[in-house]
Amino acid sequence: MAVEPSALSALPPRKGPRPATTGREIPHDQLEDFSPPEIRAALIARAETLPGVFMTQSQVSEPSSLALRLNKRDRAFEAFLHPSVDEFGHIHRSGFMHLTVPMESLGPLTELGWVEPHPISRRPEFPSSIVMLYAPRDADELEVAATVMQASYEQAVR
Repeated sequence: MAVEPSALSALPPRKGPRPATTGREIPHDQLEDFSPPEIRAALIARAETLPGVFMTQSQVSEPSSLALRLNKRDRAFEAFLHPSVDEFGHIHRSGFMHLTVPMESLGPLTELGWVEPHPISRRPEFPSSIVMLYAPRDADELEVAATVMQASYEQAVR
């Protein structure tokens, strides 16, 4: 299933208030709206079906995060979590994800309430396309998270 970046602006708005995050430079806590275990497991299962993706311990985040990785090649810098050139996202224990997204979808995804820019993206040595995707709380939100993850994957393999 190919996802056009413009399709991300057509996603439904996220219900409820934005989750409170710690405000730390690198947010590793989502203080509310965790994924139920079965939703997180389904998100991981969806990630495992992406062609060429292998999952390991994150090299750029907490060791408990599951990295979405591709074999290293010459790829677009903005599609990966720097300094890695193979990790385009990871899933945290609470179900939220750090991903790179197509730049044209950053504004719409933020306005729809699904993401916030990762604070590290303010540094010039990191891509501006890194976001925190809030943890999916139910099957409908899982579909949104899977769609954004698919768009991130497609950006990474281009």
